[in-house]
Amino acid sequence: MEAPKIEIQQNKEANYRRLVRPSMMDRLKEAIVEQIVVHKRYRDGTLTARELAQELDTNVRYISAVVRVQFHTTYSAMVNKLRVEEAMSLLTDARYADLNVEDIGYKVGFLHRQSFHTAFLRLVGVTPNAYRTQFQNQLTSNKKTKQS
Repeated sequence: MEAPKIEIQQNKEANYRRLVRPSMMDRLKEAIVEQIVVHKRYRDGTLTARELAQELDTNVRYISAVVRVQFHTTYSAMVNKLRVEEAMSLLTDARYADLNVEDIGYKVGFLHRQSFHTAFLRLVGVTPNAYRTQFQNQLTSNKKTKQS
């Protein structure tokens, strides 16, 4: 029964490849990386694939196709992954220890507390609070070990 799912996935990717010319796919991939990753536009919680497409003078189907083929994910999953990765860094950075978890979620681009917690749990396997606590406990444990 699993074989049809794989076949459907491969056909879907093949359809996406036919949608966008290789030269355009390369250009859009670079532009997406530039905007989303380099300029950290993922922090803008209101930036949609449609708005990005308008900014890049293309259409949302092309953006979706490029993200699907080049990054093997969806636009929202890619953006959420980048947000969660930055949140993980901030949660363990002493400079942000005074920020609560929800503030960190907003800082990285999540507009709602629940969407932050859900994405974080899905990608990391624990809640943001648990992640921060585990990190702090590990630091404490390491300090005790060095003092012994």
